[in-house]
Parts: sequence; C-alpha cells; structure tokens
Amino acid sequence: MRNILSRNFINIPGWKTDRKIVVIQSDDWGSIRTAESTFNDLLEEGYPLDQCVYNSKDALETNSDLEYLMEVLSSVKDMNGNPAIFTINNIVANPDFDKIKEADFRKYFYEPFVQTLERLPNRDNVMKLYHEGIEEKLFKPQFHGREHVHTHHWIKALQEGNVKLLKIFNRGMFTYYKGEGSNCKNEYLDAMATYNEKQFGAIEDKIKSGLDLFEDIWGFRSKTLIAPCYIWGRNIEIFFHKYGVRLIQSGRCQKEPVYNQDNYNIIRRYIGQNNSHGQVYSIRNVQFEPASNPGINWVDKALIEISTAFIWKKPAVISTHRVNFIGSINPKNRSRNLILLKELLQKIINKWPEVEFISSDHLADLILEK
Repeated sequence: MRNILSRNFINIPGWKTDRKIVVIQSDDWGSIRTAESTFNDLLEEGYPLDQCVYNSKDALETNSDLEYLMEVLSSVKDMNGNPAIFTINNIVANPDFDKIKEADFRKYFYEPFVQTLERLPNRDNVMKLYHEGIEEKLFKPQFHGREHVHTHHWIKALQEGNVKLLKIFNRGMFTYYKGEGSNCKNEYLDAMATYNEKQFGAIEDKIKSGLDLFEDIWGFRSKTLIAPCYIWGRNIEIFFHKYGVRLIQSGRCQKEPVYNQDNYNIIRRYIGQNNSHGQVYSIRNVQFEPASNPGINWVDKALIEISTAFIWKKPAVISTHRVNFIGSINPKNRSRNLILLKELLQKIINKWPEVEFISSDHLADLILEK
C-alpha cells in the first residue's frame, strides 16, 4: 500500500502533458570505478568489493559495452520513428593520479575522460561510438559533474596517509565500498556537496570548468545537469544557471548538506518545479536498476511506474545507471540486463504505440515552453 501511495504521490504535482513521453536518464558514463585488472587482488586483500554492486560490476565503459547497448536501443521505434534514446549523464574528467602523486598529494589534478579512455584497453573506439550514437539519436550526453570525487575530502584523506585509500590510489582508483556504514560521503563520491564556506568558495570553478570541458568534448553546452548522489545545495544552483543549465535532474528528493554537520536537508522535488533562478526540476519517477537486485522483476515494476506517470499526465523519467550495462568485470551482468532492457522497451511500444522517446534537454525545452 505504501508503494502505491508513494508512486502516485510523486506524480500529482507539477507539469503535465497529454503526450506519452519516456525519458531514460543514465548516470556515471565517463567516470572510472573499479580497475577490472585488480578486482580479484583487492578482494584477497580484504576490500569488500563484492558486497557493492558498483564495486563488483561497474567500470569505465568499453567498446563492447556501447556496441551492445546501441544494438538494443535501435531495436525499437516510437510513434515518430525515433529509437529509444539514453540521456548519457557524463562525468567529463577523472583524477590524474600521476600528477597528484608528483605533487605529494598537496593538490588535485584531473584529466579529461577522453584521455582516460586512451590509456585503458578495449576503449579505443568509445568516442567514435558515442558520436555515432548521437548521430543516430541513441545517445544525448548531459552533464553529471567534472569528476565524481569530492576533491577536498579525498585529497585530505590521502594527505593524512589513509593506508587503504593509498593502496587503491596506486591501482588507479579513488573510491571503494567500506562495508556497513559506507555511504556517498565516506566513499568520496558526493562531488558537488559543499559542507562549509571554504568548499562553497571552490565549487563555482568546478562547475564552470566542468561545463566548459563538456562543451569542448561534445561541441555543445549541457542544458541539464544531475548532481552526483543527488547531493547538492540550493545555494550552488546560481552557478548552474550562470553557466547555462536550465533543468536540474533530480531524484525524488534533493539531499542538501547542512554546513559543518553530517546531516542533510531532505527537499522533495516535483517535475516542472521552479527555483529562484528560473530553472526547473525533473524527477525520476521510474526505476530500472536490475544490477542492484536481480531478484526483482524490474520490467514489470518499471511498467507499473510508467503507467502511473501516464495516468497523472507526467512524462516517465527512468533512472538506470551505467552499472547495469557494463560487462568488463562481470559479462553476465551486461548480457542479463540488456535482455531486460530490450524486453522493457518492446513492452513500452506495444502497450503505448503513441509513446515518444526523448532526451532530458528536449524535456527541458517542453517544460520551459509553458
């Protein structure tokens, strides 16, 4: 009963449309995660990577990951003849481990993710495939952050000589699951969180340089943004606006850090909600995260959530992270979840022949037209 009420409640307020719109938002593309070459070694050394879906299945995307995903997305067409399209929420840079080490951990350096791709095996065609996907309306990149690491907290921990962190640093990783009590903050993943005035003072440059790098890589500005871990303060939204972001992608709630504390303000969001800068929010009202729990019937669950969104005249905004479609560590993860994705897409077009697949920036245009 609680799930039914929640599913309906989040869809009641906000922007409405008579169109059957499906938006698929997928986070983390471009970011490094587990170094697949050392996964088993780290397990033997006591890192509980197998207990976390992101540590045991996620990695920087490979040629094969994109090829197989493109094949599935192109297998369906909506009422306008367009294939299913992923909003590729892109982390545009990763830590430059060599430069950070050369500086004796006194300063943070980053490299564009395209350089990371060049250094690692089986990724020489990734950018070519991305551009093909954009041309074929399978992919539309949008901004997820300059990096997926909280640079202040991470560098401080390295300076303090955190042994386990230094070990994975030497393997080209910045985060790992720590077991019970692990969270985005203590895994250094909350890249846009500002917990004090000093961090707030540095965030504008991260947002500006990240969005500028996004434009350098893709050839266009990002109109939308999703903060890592859904953690950001309302006071940094002015910088999103200043550098061109018009729609803020969100989960059902925003987690806003409370300065100098470990708490968060939990702020409920709804689609089409405005902030003081004239920006709008979208929320994710459908979950398709099969890697997180293979025991759930994710296709049926997503179809129910899509149906609820349409009943309330809302677009169905699907959350599905990159981890679901990565096979370099666990090939069965990718193959199983692509089968489920294909089944979901086919059932969507069968049940709603009038469906339209659009990207998040297109959704922003529709909402802002009102």
